[in-house]
Amino acid sequence: MTDNQPEKGGSQATGPRSMAVGGSVCVAVTGDGAQVVMLPAEAVRWAQEVDAPQGAGNLPGSASGIFVGRKDELAELHRLLTDQGNATITQASRTRVIHGLGGVGKSTLALHYAHKHRRTYKLVWWINADRTEQITASLATLATRLCPQWATTAGAQERAAWAILWLQWHPGWLLVFDNVENPDDLGHYLGALPDGHHLATSRIATGWHAIAPTLPLGLLDADTAVSLLGTLAFGDEQTLTPEQRQDAAALAAELGYLPLALEQAGAYLFETGTSLAEYRGLLGQVMDTAAGGIDPERTIARIWRHTLTAIEDRNPLAVRLLNTMVWLAPDNIPRTLLTPFSPEPLALGETLGALHPYNMISYSADRQNVSVHRLVRNVLRHQATIDADGRPVSREEAERLIRQAVPDEDTHSPQWEQLLPHVLALAESALPNSPASSETDDTYQAAALYLHHQGRDAHAIPLLELILDRCEQVLGDTHPNTLNSRNNLANAYRSAGDLQRAIPLHEATLAQYEQVLGDTHPNTLDGRNNLAHAYESAGDLQRAIPLYEATLAQYEQVLGDTHPNTLNSRNNLANAYESAGDLQRAIPLHEATLAQYEQVLGDTHPNTLNSRNNLAHAYRSAGDLQRAIPLHEATLAQYKQALGDTHPDTLASREYLASAYKSVGDLQRAIPLFKATLTQREQVLGVTHPDTLASRNDLANAYRSAGDLQRAIPLLETTLAQHEQVLGDTHLGTLTSRKYLADAYRSAGDLQRAILLLETTLAQFEQVLGFANPNTLITRNSLADAYNSVGDLQQAIPMFEVTLSQCEQVLGDTHPITLATRNDLAKSYLSAGDSQRAIPLFEAALTQGEQVRGVTHPDTLASRNNLAAAYRSAGDLQRAIPLYEATLTQCEQVLGDTHPNTLATRKILAAARAASESV
Repeated sequence: MTDNQPEKGGSQATGPRSMAVGGSVCVAVTGDGAQVVMLPAEAVRWAQEVDAPQGAGNLPGSASGIFVGRKDELAELHRLLTDQGNATITQASRTRVIHGLGGVGKSTLALHYAHKHRRTYKLVWWINADRTEQITASLATLATRLCPQWATTAGAQERAAWAILWLQWHPGWLLVFDNVENPDDLGHYLGALPDGHHLATSRIATGWHAIAPTLPLGLLDADTAVSLLGTLAFGDEQTLTPEQRQDAAALAAELGYLPLALEQAGAYLFETGTSLAEYRGLLGQVMDTAAGGIDPERTIARIWRHTLTAIEDRNPLAVRLLNTMVWLAPDNIPRTLLTPFSPEPLALGETLGALHPYNMISYSADRQNVSVHRLVRNVLRHQATIDADGRPVSREEAERLIRQAVPDEDTHSPQWEQLLPHVLALAESALPNSPASSETDDTYQAAALYLHHQGRDAHAIPLLELILDRCEQVLGDTHPNTLNSRNNLANAYRSAGDLQRAIPLHEATLAQYEQVLGDTHPNTLDGRNNLAHAYESAGDLQRAIPLYEATLAQYEQVLGDTHPNTLNSRNNLANAYESAGDLQRAIPLHEATLAQYEQVLGDTHPNTLNSRNNLAHAYRSAGDLQRAIPLHEATLAQYKQALGDTHPDTLASREYLASAYKSVGDLQRAIPLFKATLTQREQVLGVTHPDTLASRNDLANAYRSAGDLQRAIPLLETTLAQHEQVLGDTHLGTLTSRKYLADAYRSAGDLQRAILLLETTLAQFEQVLGFANPNTLITRNSLADAYNSVGDLQQAIPMFEVTLSQCEQVLGDTHPITLATRNDLAKSYLSAGDSQRAIPLFEAALTQGEQVRGVTHPDTLASRNNLAAAYRSAGDLQRAIPLYEATLTQCEQVLGDTHPNTLATRKILAAARAASESV
């Protein structure tokens, strides 16, 4: 047999399986083996003599439409059926079964195969095979086509038996059994008809092992699905805009990359002009709508309705279970979660086993988790039975399963990680203006508390919104519990970096606290403190600091000078002073607060240790590393002793110490410590916990400082992708991670990628935090510096000037960010050859740096080096060399003899001396 000629089972036909009786009639058996019929001898003779034109058939449609993403499957199907020309092919290998979820494209693949190869077959016959009666009817139609002179007066059973005889006499055909419902229905035909090819499609995945090999048909890949949807919705000629492609990708994902669903959606969009986003919002409703030539009986909803009817006939509980699972997350539904539905393991297995053969669910590799196709969820949710209160009955079943799975009074249980996606999925499907039951509300509360303990408040937002909604409807708008819920939601918005929602909600909640509980109630004071924190997060220190100061005064008056809440408020104020660059007020306040913590709570209380860490950090900000590093080391030792080596606070302390080592250029101690901290955070908090992501960024930045960009850049790229996935595209942590990556590209000399990424990040910072937020100002400064690096001084200098003006206005004249921007602007003037503007600006920046941060702060040393470089550029070596010499002495004293800055200063000084000697 060759590739273009089907297997014929030998050189001669084997003849029909019939027997002549009396010369005038023949005994024949219908293909299903169900009935013996008597055929006239003349009909038997016609069965032997009548031939079919080459390529004859009854295919149900053309293959001229769009057919994408199945090239490999089509080739594999041809290879399997023809066995690459092997003439000794077995019966089983001449039969193939394509199985998969309804709408995955089984029939379409079979149709395209039949059209592509129809000229290599004597006959191609399409058989509707979901019931035995339909198979018989399809074969009877074959008899009518080939032998109308006899068949028009014969019954269906006689015609089907005649068709079997004809197929036995005439090898080299292809029979396509479409939508086989029961694999056993095919066995009789395979036994009676060995001399051709059989191709079957089925939604059933099991029961074929004794009948024929199978070809599982999966979903389209994402890119192919998006291209198909775009072509169907907008036509071949139109190129999708980036926004349309993004919407198409989102819709294709919601449709689960299912070919029939994509075809149905594309036809509807093309015919009605509905936008991709609108269609996505209507998804559950339109899956039963036929448009643009789609067969009304072949819509996704109707196909699956037939599937569910078949499943329900086998196991009614299976359909009820599926309707319940669609309210959970689509993937990794633990079997243990479903146990209350069917307490007996055997019964649960049988129930799931009724769904699995129809591909309505799939199992994980270990078979301990179940997944449901996303579009199955959407369609079945829309078709759910509604109770008298307007709620889907099956959703209430899902709520019951979740409630029974909640760990008892344990908000730290690892069981939560398995359960959380399903709690969140349930929350996202909550009906508007329909508060959750008190039991379900308790589940949401427990899940939100678990997320809070994990430092993932941003993920709890859907839960906290529902909790607040229920409080408002059940308890009223100003009930203390409602106010506390509102406060928790505002804190979650802040954690998510959504300050545009956090600050107004904090402001409204504080006003209600003041009205309901009074100006000095502890909850009111906490609300005021939280609002100040939100202002600080937004970089609005002009509002944050006065509010912190007022709140601290009230705490002192109401709760006393040494109450833990008072001490926390004092600690927050000291941190705000440090953020403002006001170290003269920050450090004494940190020192006083630490002394009070030690006196009130003890030397090793977690709050005391946190205060000690904050003081060490303030020393580091002031450049006083001789006090900062020993204090960080002592605090870490106490954390280990008090809380253990892997407590989150111990890990944070270790990160602080590693950062301090990095500040003095001691990367040999910093990098191993960053590595150890990252490893422990991954083990304790998880790979994608926000603190783990921050730790990964810190390690990458340490690699960058060491000049190891081959390790730094891939790590920063990975971390950014995880930030985007876990925290969202515009979370403060994500934006910061994006800036770090851009800075690494800049260090690697890849300025084109650095500038593009900085431009994107700056636009996002401006949108999320505002034009004058410190993070925005730092990013704008980095972008201006990148422009300067590529010699684009026309963009760099004006951007530096604007940024400096904003820094002076928002942060003050001597804030560290202001001083850094002033230095960078002076360097840009110097690059432009404008020494007359550069040198006075360098001199002013150095004077202010010495006043604010001290003579030996690392940034002051860098500023002094910059001024020396300006003198040297102006040819004033008499002022440059002494300044380089003084800076080198201080670098050696403060940073050490081998710090990169010390080495760079020594090299520049040598060059300046050489230049002086040559003059």
